[in-house]
Amino acid sequence: MASSSELACVYAALILADDEQEITGEKIGEIVKASGVEVEGYLPGLFGNACKGMDVATLVASVGSGGGGGGGGGAAGGDAPAAGGDAPAAEEKKEEAKEESEEEDMGFGLFD
Repeated sequence: MASSSELACVYAALILADDEQEITGEKIGEIVKASGVEVEGYLPGLFGNACKGMDVATLVASVGSGGGGGGGGGAAGGDAPAAGGDAPAAEEKKEEAKEESEEEDMGFGLFD
């Protein structure tokens, strides 16, 4: 979880982006100081450098739009397996995938 001083710098950068101002460490520091939040001296400059050259307004607007996503699965090799031993290999892969999914669900998540 982000600390209150980090959040104050993020909010200050968002305020500057909303006002279509250049996001610099000095401006972030001024907004944070006006808010009454005490932050470490290096944080405003760090956030200012991180935002340098970025269009933060576009970045924020595109957060919920999703990305390219993952590629689709590979195409199937045909309707039926070739004569021979492809069918057992396919069944074995399905069993392995099923076992992995059962092992992954251990009752807790990454963000719990």
